[in-house]
Amino acid sequence: MKNIFGLTLEELQESLKPFGVPSYRARQVAEWMYQKGARSFDDMTNLPKNLRATLPEMLAIGRPREKDRLDSADGRTTKFLLEFDDGTAVETVLMRQPYGNSICVSTQAGCNMGCAFCASTLHGMARNLSAGEIFSQAIIIEEMLHREGQGKVDTVVIMGSGEPLMNYDNVLAFIRLLHAPYALGMGYRNITLSTSGIVPNMYRLAEEGLPISLSVSLHAPNDALRSTLMPINRKYPLADVVKAARHYAETTKRRVTYEYILIDQLNDGEEQAQELVSLLRGQLASVNLIPINPVVERHLLRPSAARIKWFEQYLLDHHIQVTVRREMGTDIQAACGQLRNKHLKD
Repeated sequence: MKNIFGLTLEELQESLKPFGVPSYRARQVAEWMYQKGARSFDDMTNLPKNLRATLPEMLAIGRPREKDRLDSADGRTTKFLLEFDDGTAVETVLMRQPYGNSICVSTQAGCNMGCAFCASTLHGMARNLSAGEIFSQAIIIEEMLHREGQGKVDTVVIMGSGEPLMNYDNVLAFIRLLHAPYALGMGYRNITLSTSGIVPNMYRLAEEGLPISLSVSLHAPNDALRSTLMPINRKYPLADVVKAARHYAETTKRRVTYEYILIDQLNDGEEQAQELVSLLRGQLASVNLIPINPVVERHLLRPSAARIKWFEQYLLDHHIQVTVRREMGTDIQAACGQLRNKHLKD
C-alpha cells in the first residue's frame, strides 16, 4: 500500500495513472485530503463509485492518531502528541496569539544535536519525518480549529523537535505543500524555519527563492560557550554561522532572528551581552531572548526577571533590535520533547 498523504499534485497524478484516472482527478483527491478532512476514498463523493472502490486496494491516506493532548490553564496553548503507523510519536504545539493561530511543528522524531538545554535530545533521534508527516501536524490542528470555531492556522514555525536543515528535502517539500493552493495556501512570509546552524544548508536555503523567515539558534556569543551548549558548533563555528545568516538576509532581504536562551549565571552576564552586541552590530537582524523553560534533567535555571530585563535593555541601548519571547504553555510542559519523553518513560 502506498501512502498518498503528503504528495504534491504532480505526484498524485503519477500515483493515479495506473488506474487510468484523468489528471484533473488528482486535484479533487488533494482537496479532499488537505482541505476537507477526508480520511478515506469513500468520503470523496465527486469521484466515481468504481474508483472509490478500486483506489483503496493500492493507495492509503495515512494520518497520525492523537495519542495525547494537553491544554494550558489559560486556554492559549495546546500541545499534541501524534503517533504514526510505525509507533513513532512527535509533538506539535498550537499557540493562540493576538495576531492569530501559530503552530510549531517537528521535523524529526527526537533530535541528535545534543544541545545542553533541550529535552528533545535526551533520547536521541528515532528518524526523519516525511513531508506528509510534517504536513499532517498542520492539517490536524487546522481541522481542530475549524471544528471548535477558532479560525485557522495563520502562521507556522518549524521549530519543534529535530533540526530542520538535517532533513532538508522533506522540510522543503513540506513548505511548498503548505503554500500550495490545493493544500493550505499559506503565504511563504507566514513561515519561519529555525536552525542550530547547519551552514551548507543555510546557503542552500538562501538560493531557493522562498521568502520564508530564518531563525538561528545562537544561545552564546563565543565559540567556547556555544560549543558547551551546542556541540554542533564544533563542526560549524559561530563565525561561519553568522556569515551564512548574513548571506541569507542579504539574499532574501528578510531580517534574520537570532534566538538566545537566557540561562542564569551562564550566558546572561555583561561580558556575554557585550560580545553579542559586537557579533551582531550592523546586521539586518534581531534578537529573540528566551528565558529558559527548565528541563528537570538538564539542571539549568531561569534568570530573575530583573536580570532578563537588564540584558534586554543592554541590547536596546546598543542599538540591537530585541524582543523577549512571551511565556506560553509552561504548565503543560510545552518545551520541545517534554511530552514525548514522558510517554517514552511510561
